Amino acid sequence: MVRAFDRASFAFKHDLVLGELFERLARIHGNRHLVTEADGGLDLSYQQAAKRISRWAGGIIERIAPGDPVVVAGDNGIEQLLLCLAVSRAGGLPAPVNDKMTAAEIEHVVNDSGATLVLRSAADVDGAEPLTRSVAADPHDIAALFYTSGTTGAPKGAALSHRSLTGSISSAVVVPSNLRRDEVVMSLPVAHIMGFAALLGMAAVGIPTYFIPRFRPDTVLDAIETRRATMFVGVPAMYRMMLDAGAEDRDLKSVRVWASGADVMPSDQAAEFKRMGATATLPIIGPVGQATFVEGYGMVEVGGGVATKISPPFLPIGLGDSVGFPLPSYKMRVVDEEDHEVAMGQTGELQVKGPGILNEYWHAPEATAAVLTEDGWLRTGDAARRGPFGTVGFAGRIKDVIMHGGYSVYAVEVEADLEEHPSIAEAAVVGLPDERLGESVAAAVRIEPGATFDEDAIRTFCEQRMSDYKIPSTFLVVEDFPRTGTEKIQRREVVSLFD
Repeated sequence: MVRAFDRASFAFKHDLVLGELFERLARIHGNRHLVTEADGGLDLSYQQAAKRISRWAGGIIERIAPGDPVVVAGDNGIEQLLLCLAVSRAGGLPAPVNDKMTAAEIEHVVNDSGATLVLRSAADVDGAEPLTRSVAADPHDIAALFYTSGTTGAPKGAALSHRSLTGSISSAVVVPSNLRRDEVVMSLPVAHIMGFAALLGMAAVGIPTYFIPRFRPDTVLDAIETRRATMFVGVPAMYRMMLDAGAEDRDLKSVRVWASGADVMPSDQAAEFKRMGATATLPIIGPVGQATFVEGYGMVEVGGGVATKISPPFLPIGLGDSVGFPLPSYKMRVVDEEDHEVAMGQTGELQVKGPGILNEYWHAPEATAAVLTEDGWLRTGDAARRGPFGTVGFAGRIKDVIMHGGYSVYAVEVEADLEEHPSIAEAAVVGLPDERLGESVAAAVRIEPGATFDEDAIRTFCEQRMSDYKIPSTFLVVEDFPRTGTEKIQRREVVSLFD
C-alpha cells in the first residue's frame, strides 16, 4: 500500500525538483537495482544512489551559495550524473561538460557560467555529513545549465528549469515495473541532454541500466548479447556502426525495444533492427515477432524530447522523416519567416511550445530573444513540412549545424576557431554525407597572402581548441568562395566544391 501511494503522490504532484528526485525514487524502488557500469564501474541500487547524492551534496553546500553555477567536469559516467543531482540538492546549478572538451572549451564554460566551483570527481566533495533535505526550489526555477554550441560562435548555456528536466518523469514513474525482466544498454554522453534525460527516464520507470561510458560497437553488441538486454538507446550513427560491426550475425532477439534520437534515423536501418529483435521470448517456443522501434525528436533547448513516433512489430508505420506526434503538454507548428503558419504540405520552420522550453540562454538576452518568440514558441532552426493530424515531416536544417555521430557541430563555431590560425584568412565549414556518422565535418579555407597551408599544423592547432568531433576531417584550399550579392558565403555552393 505504501509503495502504491508513493507512486501516485509522486506522479500527480507538480512540485518535483531535481535535487529531490532520487530521494523519492528510493522510497518507491528501495534496494532494486538501478545501474551497472561497464569495466568495473559503479553498481548501485536506488537507495545507494540516493545516499551518495545526499553525501556529496553535504560536501558541496559547504562551498557554494544558493544559485551558484557548478561545472561538473568529470569522466563520462554515472558519477557525473549523480554529482549533477548532488549540486542541485545543495542549491547549485550543475553545468555538466563533455569529457571530450578541451581545456579551452571547459574554461569558456567556467567563465561564461560564472562557476564558483569545478568538480572533477566525487572525491572533491566526499566525506561530509549527508544533506538530509534538498535546498528549497521552485519547479519553474533554473535547475541546470547545458552548454550547446552556438550559431554565433562560442557555446551558450541553455538554462533549463526543474519542470523541464523532471516534467515527464512524474508521469513515467506510474508505469508498472518489475512485471518482467528488463534492462537497457546505453552508451551516451551524460553531459548531453539526450543521455542525461534518458538515464533519468529509465530510473523513473524502474528499468535497470547497463551503462558503457565509451561507445564501441563490438562492446555494445557483446553487452546486449551476453546480458540478454531488452532495450537499447542510441543515436543513428551508433546503429550504423553496429551494422558495420556485424550486428546481423549476433543474437539480439532479447531486445524488445530499440530507441533512437538526436538525428534522423534511416527507415531501412530501423526496419533491420526491428527484425533483429523480438516481441517476446516465450517458454519452450523462444523468441517470437519483431522488436518495436521508438524515435524521439528534441534538443537541449527543450530539456530532451518534444515529439515521438513508434513503429510496432511488423508494421511499416512510424518510420521515415516524420518527427512524430507531440508529447503531452507540447505543441508544434510550422511557420514562414513572419511566424505565420504555413498551409498543409508546405515547408517552413518548426516551432515548439511546452513546459520544457528553456528559461533563457545564460546571461545572453540577445540570443534568448532570437530563439524565443514573444508568445513563448521556440524557434528550432529545423525546416519542416506540415502534415495531417498535427504531424510534421523533417525537411532539413535552417541553422548551419552538422550532425556528426550524434553530436551537433555548429559551423560558425568551428569557422571562428579556424580563422584564429595565422595562415587562414577565411573559412567555410559544411557537412558532407557520411554513411557511418551521418555527416562529416569539412572545411574550405582561404589562405592569407604569402602564407602556406600546412594541414598537420592546422590539425594540431584544432586539437588544442576544439573537441575531436568538431575537427574537420577534410580540408580544401580555395582562392575564394561562392558569394551572394552582399558578399555572404553561399554554404550550399561550398558543398559542391568537395565533389
